[in-house]
Amino acid sequence: MGSAVERTDEHVREYLIFRGFNSTLKHFDSDIKADKEKGFRKGNLEKTQEFFQKQALELQTQSEWRDWFILPFIPSPEQNPAFSMYFSRQWADTFLVSLHNFLSVLFQCMPQPVLLSFEAEVQKMTSLTEENERLRQRLFALHTESRDQRDSDEMVHHKFPPYIQNKDRLGDTELDLMSSQRAMAIATAPSKNFFSTFLPPGRRTPGKPPQVTTGSSSSQTGVIRQDPQIIQPSKSKEAIQAKEGKPSSSQSSVNEPVSSQSQQSTNHSTNHVTNQNPRHKRIQDHEKERKELLSKPSPQTLEKKGETEEVEPLTETSSELSDCLNRGSWGVGAEGGGLQVEQPFIKLSQEEYGEHHSSIMHCRVDCSGRRVASLDVDGVIKVWSFNPIMQTKATIMSKSPLLSLEWATKPDRLLLLGSGVGTVRLYDTDAKKNLYEMNIDDTHPRILSLACSPSGSSFVCSAAAVGRAGSFESSRLPVPVSGQLLLWDTKTVKQQLQFSLEPGPVAINCTAFNHNGNLLVTGAADGIIRLFDMQRYESAMSWRAHDGEVYSVEFSSDENTVFSIGEDGKFIQWNIHRCGVKQTEQVLPQDATGPFVLSGYSGYKQVQVPRGRLFAFNSEGQHILTCSGAGGIIYRLTNGEPALERVLSLGGHKAPVVTVDWCSAVDCGTCLTASMDGKIKLSTLLAQKS
Repeated sequence: MGSAVERTDEHVREYLIFRGFNSTLKHFDSDIKADKEKGFRKGNLEKTQEFFQKQALELQTQSEWRDWFILPFIPSPEQNPAFSMYFSRQWADTFLVSLHNFLSVLFQCMPQPVLLSFEAEVQKMTSLTEENERLRQRLFALHTESRDQRDSDEMVHHKFPPYIQNKDRLGDTELDLMSSQRAMAIATAPSKNFFSTFLPPGRRTPGKPPQVTTGSSSSQTGVIRQDPQIIQPSKSKEAIQAKEGKPSSSQSSVNEPVSSQSQQSTNHSTNHVTNQNPRHKRIQDHEKERKELLSKPSPQTLEKKGETEEVEPLTETSSELSDCLNRGSWGVGAEGGGLQVEQPFIKLSQEEYGEHHSSIMHCRVDCSGRRVASLDVDGVIKVWSFNPIMQTKATIMSKSPLLSLEWATKPDRLLLLGSGVGTVRLYDTDAKKNLYEMNIDDTHPRILSLACSPSGSSFVCSAAAVGRAGSFESSRLPVPVSGQLLLWDTKTVKQQLQFSLEPGPVAINCTAFNHNGNLLVTGAADGIIRLFDMQRYESAMSWRAHDGEVYSVEFSSDENTVFSIGEDGKFIQWNIHRCGVKQTEQVLPQDATGPFVLSGYSGYKQVQVPRGRLFAFNSEGQHILTCSGAGGIIYRLTNGEPALERVLSLGGHKAPVVTVDWCSAVDCGTCLTASMDGKIKLSTLLAQKS
């Protein structure tokens, strides 16, 4: 624990330096120095005398303490018989062990600070990372096994001729012999141009007949494939004879000469199997047929079969080539037509939260990734958890219309709710009650956006005037309405200041802090993005970003750029070090930027303007989740490429998705997509490490 305390002291010192708390740092260093000087010191008799002075009245009546009162007055206590044992090495060692055990029990009973529990958290995170890696490898193995199984199922099995379809009829020796003879026939075929296999039979170049070698052994005889029209009558006749139970004739229906050695073998076999069972008869029939095929053909048949011998092997080669092309044997992907690329994410599961009964406006995960707050157009807020099971924790009903929602950072159980009547409520989700209700401004009653600083000490509030129609639902108008951007203190629940909006007061639609709260970026109804310095509380720069309103804006992972989506349907990356300079510009489909339209029966149509977050990044900032008509879509950021690279479609929705959020933890990420039918899909992803 001592090493953990020292490391924690170093972390606290770095934090104080980072925040600029110089006076606190000086006191902290002085306290650490004083703490190191404390302890037991040799020869400090003042402490002993002080102990006996304070405890004299209580201890002098006890016999075991009576001799100890003379200890300060003995010049050499180690030589005194009453105290000599306490100066021995054995007693000192025993005392140290007893003191160590006593202090260990004492420290174990003391409540440990949360800050010192980081070692246990690190070990836990390490074990979870290792477990996720093992599960990822197991998942990859299962995917590979299923893919190999699918490929084996799709493999084309070549059909053998009828006389060798049943291997048990011929035996292993017969099948091997036929295979070897077939290989010899292909080897003796004349060579032809490879590209001629793709031509029609009529346009192929005729080849020379193969050379036939005559010998006494069947293994030395050149094999010529028989014409199917000649082989078929023999098969039909034998099939009829087998059906009627008659023995087959020893003569073949094919008028071809056979060697005397083959004829004698055939006659001997026929006489031998006269009294055999039907299985042996069938085996003998196939043996005769095989020997007929392997016999020497006549010259007339050789001339007729010259062209057939040329074409058949090439035809089989062409079919095998076509099969290879269809199955992608040269590394071509079966789906995309290109090389198979490993996808960065695997969708493990998708669950649905269906407690809302109207269109969703906002859906946000808290900082810890444990709870979700969702708001619909009816003003109903649901606070729910999804780990380990999906469960509703709290339901908030509001009499006044609600327009905005944001989680507080510290503590993360608090929820900021902006209404349409000029109030902001601070709600405790654990206690399920309102802590404060702040009146913002009566002239600007619509609270369009809320953003809490990372430190949790303050929050930014965007208030806008009522539109011309006087309806809270008409929050986006062609002519920008007046608005204010205010900074409120969370602890004192008081307004700190009002930001200056140039060139004039305008409604701010979206706000976002950077990681330490020193910068604030806003997107307004006039199409201008404004970047504020939160240390000086003034505008650092501003530029016209979109033709129309700015709907959503966020910092990049390195915080050197800002991404925005506007009414013009563009997704733009801006360099904050060079005012108004675009780094990338992408055009998104209308179902990703809004306005969102849900059509129904009898001409029913519901239109919703963007209110919540339209895009969200993963933890590394390399992928982005956007809205779509049937579910969220994940893109890979391509650094200047003309279009976003589509990676994964989450799907699962029957209505347009209007807001998204992405919570990343270790290798698994949770994507939230909320739609106009009140359904929220929670998709769990597994990141594949490259």
